[in-house]
Amino acid sequence: MTKFRPLHDRVVVRRLDGEEKTAGGIIIPETAKEKPMEGEVLAVGSGARNEQGQVVPLDVKAGDRVLFGKWSGTEVKIAGEDLLIMKESDILGIVG
Repeated sequence: MTKFRPLHDRVVVRRLDGEEKTAGGIIIPETAKEKPMEGEVLAVGSGARNEQGQVVPLDVKAGDRVLFGKWSGTEVKIAGEDLLIMKESDILGIVG
């Protein structure tokens, strides 16, 4: 990824590939797969400001594996790679 830094409380996430087989071993074709809701955080902003004007740092950091809502974020292409930019509040939790 090129040098890209999200602003404020936004994060850049790369989707992690979903399962290609069901638990029973059936292979899922590309067209039938749902977009994965798990990803890796690549970059984070400096944080949001509270009522006193102080910057509150984000809870997630680059390298974290996160779960996010199905329709979260804005899809963008940076340096030829499909990524998501979303607010930290769209992230449901950190995996692991």
